[in-house]
Amino acid sequence: MKSEERYFHSVSLDADKCRGCTNCLKRCPTEAIRIRNNKAVIIPANCIDCGECIRVCPHHAKVAMTDPLEIIQGFEYRIALPAPALYTQFPQIHRSDKIIASLYKLGFDEVFEVARAAEVISYAITRTLINEDRPRPVISSACPAVLRLIQQKYPSLLDNVIDIVSPMEAAARIAKEEFSKAHGVPVEKIGAFFISPCAAKLSDVRSPLGIEKSAVDGVIAIRDIYPQLQSHLKEEFSPLEIERASTVGVRWAVPSGEAEAVGMRHTLCVDGIDNVKHALEQIEDSRFDRLDYVELLACANGCLGGPLTVENGYVAKSRLNAILRHTPAKMVQRSEIFEDAASRFRMTEEFEPNNAQQLTGTMMERILKAARIDEIEQTLPGLDCGSCGSPTCRALARDIVGGFATEMNCIFKLNERISSLASEMVSLGASTRFAVGGTGDIPGNAPADNNDQEE
Repeated sequence: MKSEERYFHSVSLDADKCRGCTNCLKRCPTEAIRIRNNKAVIIPANCIDCGECIRVCPHHAKVAMTDPLEIIQGFEYRIALPAPALYTQFPQIHRSDKIIASLYKLGFDEVFEVARAAEVISYAITRTLINEDRPRPVISSACPAVLRLIQQKYPSLLDNVIDIVSPMEAAARIAKEEFSKAHGVPVEKIGAFFISPCAAKLSDVRSPLGIEKSAVDGVIAIRDIYPQLQSHLKEEFSPLEIERASTVGVRWAVPSGEAEAVGMRHTLCVDGIDNVKHALEQIEDSRFDRLDYVELLACANGCLGGPLTVENGYVAKSRLNAILRHTPAKMVQRSEIFEDAASRFRMTEEFEPNNAQQLTGTMMERILKAARIDEIEQTLPGLDCGSCGSPTCRALARDIVGGFATEMNCIFKLNERISSLASEMVSLGASTRFAVGGTGDIPGNAPADNNDQEE
């Protein structure tokens, strides 16, 4: 795993827009967010760039950092790599060729569908599962947010992850090679740019998992390029003279599309980050040992529900059916691409656990810290309300032991302390008012009689 110093985060906070609400705090799957001084704070070491906070923030204070369209000007030759989710974003458009043609008008010299590479990767995964003995179930490596989630919270399952690169990575490699051969230009002068529904893809390009360096040169958000594409869709265009993807690859955009393309008998697809966490827990508990392959997608509705899309994920899912009716049903298996795919697109680096949430120090120090965390947690109300600025009571206990919070961050503990201090003040006031000239009678002394004084 790349060190934290080298890891690039695509999700960031706009503090000026943050109101300190707890929406992101409660939904973060890795407890990477705290509320301090009425502002959200992202803990970089815990963040997996899933984009869930972007989705749920009502104030748009969480933002995804992606590349602008102008980045393509840095290369002499430019290739667009559209994710199949792009095709579902435009109302009344039921043919992907119009969208692909519009990409050429934005300054790209070539368009290579990522769905084409998905066909190759599907074949590579199938051959790997058939020919190699792997821990079951084998887990997809396509979603980078899921991979980082496994690294951090379920490291025992890293051996289950298939060591085949994502369709995005394969598309960049194949596209550059084909363009270089067709036009006789050096690969170094060719830039490949992914049109992405997902913030995690930029993190995967800048700080890749399983490989040393990505072949993708930039990641452009679908929502950023959408207006320019929309303006060209009504223009006339010539029939495309490129090799097109089939329904096998395009269906990777929808949940279960990958599992179906892999073609194994016993498969499972789970989408939505909370559902993914539950599934990973069950895999750890050996509940799914009879499954061959598990497709896990951080976003509900898969890439169609990515935080950088424009259209509602359910509408996009429905629209994909119309797109598929105008898409070739069979993929073209060119031998030079498919025959060695399982080895050609194999990852070169092992997955390593992310120990960001592990306690630090010597073994004895870790034991003492763990005991102290348990002790503090027992004194907290256990409501996991988030009012303290930590997502759960357990997280607050960890923050206290780590020196990032105190018990007074808990409003219930604070109320108890205030009530206790108030009672003490009342008792103290009652016991001292006589000693400092209070108005009450001194016990054992009768008040003076005015008549006696006059006599």
